[in-house]
Amino acid sequence: MTVERARAVPRQKPWGVSDLLPWSSAKADGAVGEIWFERSSKTAEGSSLLLKLLFTSQPLSIQVHPGDTYAQSIGLPNGKTEAWHVLSATPGAKVALGVREEITSQQLRSAVESGKLPGVMLWRPVATGDTISVPAGTIHAIGAGLVIAEIQQRSDATFRMFDYGRQRELHIENAVAVADTTPAGMSAQPERLTDQRTILVSGPYFVFESIDLTPNSIWTLDATQETWVLVVKGSARAGTSSIGMGDAMFVESDSLEIRAGELGLQILVAYAATVPAKALLQ
Repeated sequence: MTVERARAVPRQKPWGVSDLLPWSSAKADGAVGEIWFERSSKTAEGSSLLLKLLFTSQPLSIQVHPGDTYAQSIGLPNGKTEAWHVLSATPGAKVALGVREEITSQQLRSAVESGKLPGVMLWRPVATGDTISVPAGTIHAIGAGLVIAEIQQRSDATFRMFDYGRQRELHIENAVAVADTTPAGMSAQPERLTDQRTILVSGPYFVFESIDLTPNSIWTLDATQETWVLVVKGSARAGTSSIGMGDAMFVESDSLEIRAGELGLQILVAYAATVPAKALLQ
């Protein structure tokens, strides 16, 4: 039984930003591109999911993640399926998800080796509130000017295919081996479950929800499995912690009392399940 405030761990990236406000007051010597939310104790048992905030001042690399079977065949514990929820987007911000039209693996390899991969990708404009599902095998990239909440399988299985001249290693053989060379599906279609709960993504590894609570209301979050909570608007008293924008909680096999603040509360909730939990919020 666990209820704890998550640790926010900033990570420097060449495409990151120096000002994380209002999402975080974390400081670093260089540009911060990611904040990883970890268990409160560094010695705590690991989690199957990883919750992140991404901050982009430049485009990220074009990359692909393997599924579990391929990842395990090369000695990794599991693959990586992920989902993004856009918290902030500057005008013209975009992401790439899949290729524009079906190609062969050899055509994909040629595009990677010649540096022409960006022109093969399907780039889509995004706005605040959009959700994008990124199954393993989907070639993808995140553009500049975005703040994104990401939930993913906990994995380092990333194969970089194009990197805008940053001189980092590309992983062409593995990338071509796992990449889906057909167009990807549309962005996730949110489904309203109750007045408070909206299902953003539901799949084989996690359920991702947005929950909106009215001012001064009191609720119980019943987490029967590993569950991550991220505040994206408003404030609350969560258990014994006061939480606000950019704060996260970890709950497992326990209940969390949430007292929404005077301006209400919007949270993103991700949990390790294959279908939405019927009694998640009471």
